[in-house]
Amino acid sequence: MRLLSRLFSWFRPEPSRPLTQVWLTALWMSLLANWPLWRQLNSLPEVAGLRGALFTLAFIGMVTAATGALLSLLAWPRVTRPLLTLLLLSAGGLAHFIGSYGIVFDPTMVVNMMQTDVRETRDLLSWRLALSVLALGALPAWWLWRQPSAPSQRVAARIGGNLAGFALGLVAMVLLALSVFADLSSTMRNYKSLRYMVTPLNAVYSLSSATLRRQAEPSGPPAVIGADAHLLPRAEGSKPPLLLLVVGETARAANFSLNGYARNTNPELAKLPVLSFQQVSSCGTSTAASLPCMFSPLGRSAFLDEKTRQENLLDVAQRAGLAVLWIDNQAGCKGLCDRVPNSFSNKLPETAPALPANLCHKDELGDECFDEVMLHGLDQRIAALDPERLKRGLLLVMHQMGSHGPAYYKRSPDDLKPFQPECRSNALQQCPREQVVNGYDNTIVTTDRLLARSIAWLQGQTGRFDPGLFYVSDHGESLGENGLYLHGMPYAMAPSEQTHVPLVMWLPEHGALADSLKPGCLAGLRDKQASHDNLFHTAMGWLGARADVYKPTWDLLAGCRR
Repeated sequence: MRLLSRLFSWFRPEPSRPLTQVWLTALWMSLLANWPLWRQLNSLPEVAGLRGALFTLAFIGMVTAATGALLSLLAWPRVTRPLLTLLLLSAGGLAHFIGSYGIVFDPTMVVNMMQTDVRETRDLLSWRLALSVLALGALPAWWLWRQPSAPSQRVAARIGGNLAGFALGLVAMVLLALSVFADLSSTMRNYKSLRYMVTPLNAVYSLSSATLRRQAEPSGPPAVIGADAHLLPRAEGSKPPLLLLVVGETARAANFSLNGYARNTNPELAKLPVLSFQQVSSCGTSTAASLPCMFSPLGRSAFLDEKTRQENLLDVAQRAGLAVLWIDNQAGCKGLCDRVPNSFSNKLPETAPALPANLCHKDELGDECFDEVMLHGLDQRIAALDPERLKRGLLLVMHQMGSHGPAYYKRSPDDLKPFQPECRSNALQQCPREQVVNGYDNTIVTTDRLLARSIAWLQGQTGRFDPGLFYVSDHGESLGENGLYLHGMPYAMAPSEQTHVPLVMWLPEHGALADSLKPGCLAGLRDKQASHDNLFHTAMGWLGARADVYKPTWDLLAGCRR
């Protein structure tokens, strides 16, 4: 009887008690903040009829029990309310993004958040987000803070209560899972994204995982690769190579008319002798995942397994003796360009002419520029590089803003909006899908003009360099297919729209590289399977650079050389 009395005293539902607050919060978040999860679960054909309803109830119970068990360990008077407030506000925000864009919250998404700049954050703000945070987070947090402080309790009794709460939740979760085990295992196996929709457990797991992964990274400079990097001898009378590598942002191959898209989204490139690869896979579904991977020589599989931070293509090209320059019109190079000359697009050399008014627009955060700004003052940027290195060749990288969403309408100038009406909101789910696609396609047309004008600039460099262009996007984008928007899904479950990316090459008709290729061979590469794994090695081969990390079999052009 004494034991039962003690157990009852631990679980007496007084709102002032931390353990009570924890379980009430767990129930609130499970029922309301997880509405996107319950909507998704309810849409599955396996969850139908009475059996499906019972499974859903059991799932709700499991989420409540798991959340309550975890939080029970943290139910301390001075900790509980601040912690629950943070979780509630976060849950309100997650409910909005998961419900509105169909995203999931995994460790990669945490890295994306950590590397997001102020402009990208602003594009995601809306009154719907504020309403979700207010209703699902601020209101219950306000109720928590209105409760009187809990009466003092001995530490031993507090620990006992917390452990009992944890045990109760754990037992309840296991029993509920066993009661619907067949349906649960089948559903979680077939719909893996559900596990990243369970709020706040998704946030706790993903934040912990990303933090531990970051702490495990060795400090100091990255490991040296390609220590033996060198340049092959050039033929007598040939010019040094100039490779313009344009890193696209959020462009998906399906919306390139060069790849068979019904709309004419590539009117300028269609007039030029470019090669557009049809079957190209990205390394990741976000910039944070793809960018470091695509500049690595390892390839996606080995890159994901590599624990040591390594140098990249820029370092190896510079070590070989080439000039290297990175120009960024995005949120930065993710550390890739830290050891080579680099600049943001709106930071012009003193010798460059002033920016035309139509390239940038000012707002409260400063200048936001269209990608063509990277061509402005380009000659002056190059002139500031080491002249001895320029004599050997130049690797020039332009990192686009491209088709970055959800505010697609901001990524195209007024004179490049052939598809109307376009969605002029960052709440994509509130626009008709046709308008979302219109806004996105206008960004592809804008990229098309950037690439065409880049080629025109390259053609003007033939007196000094042997130029070429290599364009590839970092990842794709979902535009409402199956209720998904934006990108960032875990790679194993990401739709092809987020991983199938465009890759475009251009070479002049004559030059050292063009003349070294077998006639007609390039056209045969159009349907070749390719990926971000090929970028490092193709660029090395293009530039005439070699190192022990160079793999000819991953060089897209190696098979076409005489």
